[in-house]
Amino acid sequence: MRTKIGSFCMILGGLLLLAAIGLLTYNRWDDWRAGQSVAEIQDALERAEETAKAGNGMDSSSQTGEMKTIEIDGYEYIGTLSIPSYGLELPVMAEWSYPGLKIAPGRYSGSVWTDDLVLCGHNYERHFGNLKYLEAGDEILFTDVEDNVFDYQVEEVIILQPTDVEEMMSQESGAWDLTLFTCTIGGQTRVTVRCSRIE
Repeated sequence: MRTKIGSFCMILGGLLLLAAIGLLTYNRWDDWRAGQSVAEIQDALERAEETAKAGNGMDSSSQTGEMKTIEIDGYEYIGTLSIPSYGLELPVMAEWSYPGLKIAPGRYSGSVWTDDLVLCGHNYERHFGNLKYLEAGDEILFTDVEDNVFDYQVEEVIILQPTDVEEMMSQESGAWDLTLFTCTIGGQTRVTVRCSRIE
């Protein structure tokens, strides 16, 4: 009887180990794939911006608060987010969606023109996975598709519970010029970076 239980435990342990290795491998592959998607979209976004500049040009959106978009592979993009301290440069989708977050971060709400832009992204290492390491004073740049550059400075990095609706609402109501957020691993909390615009 003990031999059967021991064999069962050994087999179960081996299966669990294989499952853990498989999950780790998948997560690494998914992160790599996300990085590849970002690089391809960033190239396409730069080409589309150059084409638009060479054509009729683009009108400024500052009067209406609306952000111009460029379509690439069926998705609309509003610009590029740069985090120099981590060497990140990410295209930003005009609207967030769960399928879209596998490709690039997206706009949750707001606009650069009304100083209330909120962006969300997946916690891939090549997307928003390193937000938790940002510090007050770090620089973040957003370049819209009209080639306007908006310079921000990190004010605070906090952890929010998914149920902290009031905290999220204060972000959306314009209390911060730029807010970035992502889930922690496991999705139990949200890493939230709040930034002020540098004139």
